[in-house]
Amino acid sequence: MNPMTFSLILMTMISGTMMVMISSHWFMVWVGFEMNMLAMIPLLTKQHNPRSTEAATKYFLTQATASMVLMLSAIINLLYTGHWSIMKLMNPMASTMMTIALTMKLGLAPFHFWVPEVTQGIPLLSGMILLTWQKLAPLSILYMISPLVNTTLLMFMSLLSIAIGGWGGLNQTQLRKIMAYSSITHLGWMVSILTYNPTMMLLNLYIYIPMTVTTFMLLMVSSATTTTSLSRTWNKLPIITMIILITMLSLGGLPPLTGFLPKWLIIQEMTKNSNTLVSTLMALMALLNLYFYTRITYTTSLTMFPTTNNLKINWQVMNSKQSPYLPIMTTISTLILPLSPMILVLD
Repeated sequence: MNPMTFSLILMTMISGTMMVMISSHWFMVWVGFEMNMLAMIPLLTKQHNPRSTEAATKYFLTQATASMVLMLSAIINLLYTGHWSIMKLMNPMASTMMTIALTMKLGLAPFHFWVPEVTQGIPLLSGMILLTWQKLAPLSILYMISPLVNTTLLMFMSLLSIAIGGWGGLNQTQLRKIMAYSSITHLGWMVSILTYNPTMMLLNLYIYIPMTVTTFMLLMVSSATTTTSLSRTWNKLPIITMIILITMLSLGGLPPLTGFLPKWLIIQEMTKNSNTLVSTLMALMALLNLYFYTRITYTTSLTMFPTTNNLKINWQVMNSKQSPYLPIMTTISTLILPLSPMILVLD
């Protein structure tokens, strides 16, 4: 892709997200979402092949449908209240439709079907943007309207997302699909605490993004898209193999790594709000995610791959250009847990 064109697309995508995050008018929010969506589609089709075209088509249809529902709910609320303001979402039907539209844009269950398919058909860099930056705009709107949304609906969606994200990743060997199901699970954890403590949802988001970016950086360095190709990194990049081990365990929420912090705080907050049963179910379903992350670390770091004489697959070409930000991102995504007392004091 032409560098000038790529820069223009990135600028449009960033501008669309920023417009959504700073707007207080539903029409401007809709315009920001449309700018963001139309700028994302060329990034999805960066590699010209049928799979990327199919992924871009699925992404466009889902996001366009969600934008239509969003505008419809804003118009219903306008007819009921006479206001376009975000903070005046008083009509229950408009509030429910707005929640559905935003969860559809996020890929929250039961509107999650497009996330694994789109992520699988696009390059790793585009997948990283899709699973990190593209979550900021819908989550910022959910954060602003959190006092007005239906708690029961969000709790049902969050539990379903955690369950589907765990079950869906169990039988996967494609790393991009595993990351997509991981994203669905983490979004379920974020949304579950939204109506009780929106600040904790932001904390979860701040931790989820560095962990996901670090994982995609590691996959890009090793040029791995399947668990089989990832298991060959020990031969060329042994340090990367060790980093993959701790990063995957952190994504699964294993203490004493960073990924345990949001789960710990969310379960504590849910218990304070007399949701002991829900928090217990969430903790049990989180074990599904931890299982397939542990399976990846087992095949990558804890076993020796067969010798070259028995190997029937060509050796993977490794990417020698490693990002200078990888050590910083690895540290953030694995070693923040000791800072949790300070984070709790600030909260």
